[in-house]
Amino acid sequence: MSITDIKEAQKTGNVIFGLKRILKFTQDKKNKKSGRIFISRDTRPEILKELESHGMEFETLKTKTEVSKELGLEFENEVILIK
Repeated sequence: MSITDIKEAQKTGNVIFGLKRILKFTQDKKNKKSGRIFISRDTRPEILKELESHGMEFETLKTKTEVSKELGLEFENEVILIK
């Protein structure tokens, strides 16, 4: 399950939250393999367009609120990357 994978990656610090940080990470030439990208079900259309315009493939999770609650985050997030 994807949430379980994200929780495991959080323990090792291999998770990036947020579109700008993910784009910066994936555009760095040292990070040729970008990892797995997850989006919340209620991600805004402009975020989806941005991901698609960069040729990124992603998996869909639950809503922002549900994902934040399950991951124990104090904020809602639309895009998550596991390095």
